[in-house]
Amino acid sequence: MTVISRRGVLAGLSAAAVLRSGPALAAWPERNIALLHGLTAGGGVDVSARLIAEGLSRRLGQQIVVEPKPGAAGTLAAAQVARAAPDGYTLGFIPSGHAVTAATYKSLPYKAIDDFTIVGQAIEFPFVIVTHPEHPIRTVADLIKTAKARSEPVLGGVPGAGTPQHLLIEYFSRLAGINIQVVPFRGGNQALTELLGKRLDFLIDPPIALIGQIKSGALHPIGVTGDVRFPPLPNVGTVAEAGFPGFSVTSWMGVVGPAKLPADIATRLNREINELVAEPAVIERIRALGSEPKAGPPENFTKRIATDIARWNKVIDEAKIERI
Repeated sequence: MTVISRRGVLAGLSAAAVLRSGPALAAWPERNIALLHGLTAGGGVDVSARLIAEGLSRRLGQQIVVEPKPGAAGTLAAAQVARAAPDGYTLGFIPSGHAVTAATYKSLPYKAIDDFTIVGQAIEFPFVIVTHPEHPIRTVADLIKTAKARSEPVLGGVPGAGTPQHLLIEYFSRLAGINIQVVPFRGGNQALTELLGKRLDFLIDPPIALIGQIKSGALHPIGVTGDVRFPPLPNVGTVAEAGFPGFSVTSWMGVVGPAKLPADIATRLNREINELVAEPAVIERIRALGSEPKAGPPENFTKRIATDIARWNKVIDEAKIERI
């Protein structure tokens, strides 16, 4: 008769538990983690991704390597993340353009929410509406008044067709009942050149692209699109203050993984992001980029993405914008 000791039973149970746990309960992370995004190196998303990656590397004890994968408005990188093994070693850093492409593309090789594990938001910022300093439009109220008085449309510059800025103008023009002609360019720098040349009435872009010239006096800000005033521009009113209570359109960035990422890995990542963006030194660096730290549970980020997709789908339908 075989005698099984208590120690043997416990050892067997422990071994079985390890086998059942799989990668989720292993000593993650044990090697470098790739953090993919779909924009160009050196841009605002890339710089923000590197800031978050640097902090998470420190907190996790493994290097997080940022890998820009530009192309097709960020969808190539998103597709690569969606197809990756859900082991915690391939993550995505998505901007609010992720919701825009979900609305503007007829089809994508992934589902914008269902094919990802939504880990958590990290950063948020409003858009800033600016004019030439000599332009008679000085406020959002002036913009509306001018648009209603003119026989020809007011010209609003954006860094490209189908961008968040483009859809934001379409959204606001319908809300305000005014006629704005969106003028898309290949990048924000071209739009800015046209505005400074007094060939546009206004343009809209993130703070990081404009705040230096606002502070130098080369641009005049007439409004910000968040629900509260933007701390670096405390004297600039919100669109909501101009007579549109509840108006809030902001841009965001956050971390996702492939669908079915183990719950303990997703939970740890969310906790680390929340704690990271609460560090005073990190808050200072985020604000230096013209953004604000914004964290919370993954459910909040999921809801935010879904809300934006629904809003932009409605705007596209109402404006009769042809989907790509």
